[in-house]
Amino acid sequence: MAHYSGHQAPTEVPAHFKNLFTDGKLGDDDDSNNNNNNNNNNNNDGNNDQENRPDNGNNDSHAACWVFGYGSLCWYPGFTYTKCITGYIRGYVRRFWQGNVTHRGTEEEPGRVATLVEDKEGITWGCAYRITGSTALEYLKQRECTLGGYATLETKFFPRVASHDTPFSGEAVEVMVYVATPENRHWLGDAPLAVIAEQIANCRGPSGHNAEYLLRLALFMHEEIPGVRDEHLFELERLVLEEIYRKEIPLSSVMGRNPDRIRRDSHEDVRRPPSFEFTSRIPETKLRCLNI
Repeated sequence: MAHYSGHQAPTEVPAHFKNLFTDGKLGDDDDSNNNNNNNNNNNNDGNNDQENRPDNGNNDSHAACWVFGYGSLCWYPGFTYTKCITGYIRGYVRRFWQGNVTHRGTEEEPGRVATLVEDKEGITWGCAYRITGSTALEYLKQRECTLGGYATLETKFFPRVASHDTPFSGEAVEVMVYVATPENRHWLGDAPLAVIAEQIANCRGPSGHNAEYLLRLALFMHEEIPGVRDEHLFELERLVLEEIYRKEIPLSSVMGRNPDRIRRDSHEDVRRPPSFEFTSRIPETKLRCLNI
């Protein structure tokens, strides 16, 4: 089992971080129990009962769009979707610079959640959801814009796995992205990582502990995209775990109930060429020179 015990905080996050959520008995990942989580789970960033799984119905007759998630949408979308595929967008980096008083903090003690910051050479990994109809978009508008202070933009999404089975066939597709900017009233901006980590480790809101947001996002990256290193996210993960350990806060009280397991497309299990994550970090101009 992987537990935080003893008198000294670990210098690094354990290599098998997922054991904190399985062997550590902090949640039940058994699929037989996941169906019950959807009805009982009040610990989500949307605070509603919409399903966290694909819609198997035939909604192709309705207008469809793709939404890119890079924060809590990676582990709890909270709406019905028809497909979910991991991949990345270019030109942005993920930063915990957005304040939050409605889900992961309060007016007195705002939490910190992820947003995107423009960076010409940046890469942000996450997942894209295909949604149909207006219900999911209305839910996202309420969750991200009205309550979260985010605005929308469109950019290109690159799927992690390119094969004839994917809906993209290896080509980029336009996705909608929710981004917080310095103009919104919840913006907190940059700060030393130690300060950000302390804030995250000490804040809680109606949807749960702020640390859960960070740790489940880090877990998504470790499990779904293990070849990619997100320095900002992973350093915050390490610092927050150390702070939780130092204060002797039970990790189970931070994590709450496990959300439903997200059903991603079957092609996600395809073995990828080892150089793929490397090429994703190379600017497009250099890729053309290398004929990649």
